[in-house]
Amino acid sequence: MKKLLLIAFTIAIVACKEEPKVDYAIVSGKITNKPAGDISINTFDRSFTEKLEIAPDGTFKDTIIPEQHAYVLYDGKNPVFLHLEPGYNLNISYDSQDFEKSLIISGNGSQTSNYIIAKRKNERELIGNNAETYVLNEEEFKAKFQDIKKSNENLLNSFNDLSADFKTREKRDLHYSYLAKLSEYEMAYRYFTKDQQFKVSDDFLNEFDGFDFTNEEDFKLLNNYKSLVTNHYTKAANQLATEESLERGIAFIKTVSDVKSESIKNALLYNFAANSMGYSKDIDAFYKSFLENSTNDKNNELITEKYNKLTAIAKGKPSPKFVNYENYKGGTTSLDDLKGKYVYVDVWATWCGPCKREIPFLKEVEQKYHGKNIEFVSVSIDRVSDHEKWKTMVKDKELGGIQLFADNDWNSKFVKDYQIQGIPRFILIDDQGNIVDPNAPRPSSPELEQLLNTEKI
Repeated sequence: MKKLLLIAFTIAIVACKEEPKVDYAIVSGKITNKPAGDISINTFDRSFTEKLEIAPDGTFKDTIIPEQHAYVLYDGKNPVFLHLEPGYNLNISYDSQDFEKSLIISGNGSQTSNYIIAKRKNERELIGNNAETYVLNEEEFKAKFQDIKKSNENLLNSFNDLSADFKTREKRDLHYSYLAKLSEYEMAYRYFTKDQQFKVSDDFLNEFDGFDFTNEEDFKLLNNYKSLVTNHYTKAANQLATEESLERGIAFIKTVSDVKSESIKNALLYNFAANSMGYSKDIDAFYKSFLENSTNDKNNELITEKYNKLTAIAKGKPSPKFVNYENYKGGTTSLDDLKGKYVYVDVWATWCGPCKREIPFLKEVEQKYHGKNIEFVSVSIDRVSDHEKWKTMVKDKELGGIQLFADNDWNSKFVKDYQIQGIPRFILIDDQGNIVDPNAPRPSSPELEQLLNTEKI
């Protein structure tokens, strides 16, 4: 009996000495020559974002409860791709003016992030120029990405300190990445060759035969798998929208409602609603359909909050305002300064390709409506660090209308009030400062002139 008590006592002492498990990861470090503007840490899918507090000497420290694994520390110019798990303690240091050569990640769990960064570098070098890669014929394209997959697998095996669980998951993710490239080939080929009639061969995607779109673990942890599942149902929804003449949002909700996995269904519904409800022409119908199919109470609360904000910027409601935005021509401009005229707002940035593709069309519309009761206002949400880049582009592209620079990029109140999550975004406001269309047609769309003519501008 005494021996049993002694053993029990010994076990109790050992147990007391064991470190308690933690549910958080620590991210710290130092950025030399820190760029102007905020520095944030975000999940790869941007469902979570948090501003980092940076000391005057460039040091920082934050605690993250990682609900996902893929994170990005971003200073507005340099992305640091990270893998976070509970118990990790990463130290990140780099010089923003010599990012790739100076980046060092150390500490507990750092080997995984170093592999992620090495993998991305390897892919960039092997893929090369997208314009050349995506015009390869089907056989060459497949062979190229099979080689990239194999190269990444060899790289993975060269990292000896990675956990067995991570390696197992990563091998699956490398295959999902390969499949993702195959699935995007047709659209990319059309884009780079300008051949909109191109279709892949019937057997090009035969590696998707029997693919399981219901793997809950991979959907939660692997972004490539999550993208494949999302794209699968998006494609099916687009087909349904065409066949039944449904709005795309309603078609997506209807399609996803049949997903057998409750967690995947709820995640797809939430992500789509969070990113797309603001673009719906019938927000009430979208919201009602979402609630009828979503069974996640937390998601429903968040989408209800978003719905309430969106209904505040519906047609006929007073427009949110921007105040004292820097005007390229000098001084500042506020929305109230333009009262008495219609205002067509273009929210854009110098780094945004789709935004720049609208510029020639916007110039045509401006010229056609020159002298009429409307002002064309372009609001740049570039970061402060790209202020000179904005001024240079306005000058070089000879941008017309009223060119303004927002006061706090994506975090500007005007941008947040309009629930803008993607650009370009176009807004039409009437001469009394009320909203005509919070998601107005693009300049390249014939629907814009139809709208302006309906308003008798």
